Amino acid sequence: MKVVFDPRQTAHAPEQYFRRGAFIPHPEQPLRAILLRDALAGAGHEIVPPADHGLDALYAVHDQGYVDFFRTAWERWVEATGTTNPAVPNYHTTRRDARLPEGVIGQLGYYSTDTACPVTEGTWEAIYWSAQSALDAAERVMAGERMVYGLSRPPGHHASWDASNGFCFFNNAAAAAHHLRRRFAKVAIIDVDTHAGNGTQDIFYERGDVFFTSIHVDPADYAPYYVGYPDETGRGEGVGANLNLILAPGSGDAEIGAAVDRALAAIRDFGAEALVVSLGFDMAHDDPLSVVRCTAEGFAATATKITRMGLPTVLVQEGGYLGPSLSDNAVVFLNACDAALG
Repeated sequence: MKVVFDPRQTAHAPEQYFRRGAFIPHPEQPLRAILLRDALAGAGHEIVPPADHGLDALYAVHDQGYVDFFRTAWERWVEATGTTNPAVPNYHTTRRDARLPEGVIGQLGYYSTDTACPVTEGTWEAIYWSAQSALDAAERVMAGERMVYGLSRPPGHHASWDASNGFCFFNNAAAAAHHLRRRFAKVAIIDVDTHAGNGTQDIFYERGDVFFTSIHVDPADYAPYYVGYPDETGRGEGVGANLNLILAPGSGDAEIGAAVDRALAAIRDFGAEALVVSLGFDMAHDDPLSVVRCTAEGFAATATKITRMGLPTVLVQEGGYLGPSLSDNAVVFLNACDAALG
């Protein structure tokens, strides 16, 4: 299988993350992508660079002001603060009657929902090419390839229309799905990650042409907390095009597999002509951020089920952190896809 990746995606390298009252090493490190790339190349998958599909594909799923903010945020931050410390917001807004301020410090808080997405010198380059990897995978599928993997890092599924969240700046899967709509009338996204795809839900919640289903741990006491509940089914033209499937902490292969079956049945009922997979290896039993217990066999079973849907498919990397089985799970997943493709 082709794996789309650009080394510029490693330019964003945050050092610290504030979690549960303490600073810890930031889990979303460039090493994630390097390990995945090297393991997949070693397993015989072809690493290819993305073409540049431009900004319009990002503007299609994000507020233009939000996208453009990151183009110059670092330089403006350095000028405003006189430091090269990572740009971490210390102000936030709920958007209720909130106005977009002029200064970079206020804008940083306006366009962020948490402190997990610090802006550094290399952030723009990394997030731009992460999105281009997903878009290029979609472009290749539109051109006739059956399945392509966008090794997108930083990840994207927590990024909403106009705000970063949970390590995510640009919503790579959403951009890929919207791009696929240039050829396919109906597109579905299945998000299989220990955390809800709250940003993707936000972007498509009122659209009926893109079906979104997310399999994740109950957000009642687990990030992203505020979105991802079963009664969130869409609004307006999007009513019925959003499906959240909840896992209890401690769920294993059987429970995850049953949720995948439900999600794929809903995608069939929707009549999807193409599929995007938000692929989170943080469901692994040994992932440092997971509370579920997916094994290699579980990942292989999910890959086989998705491939046997028979749809043109874009795989987009989401979670999956520096646990012992990260690279092995990626190889198992893509190998199972290739085996099911025959």
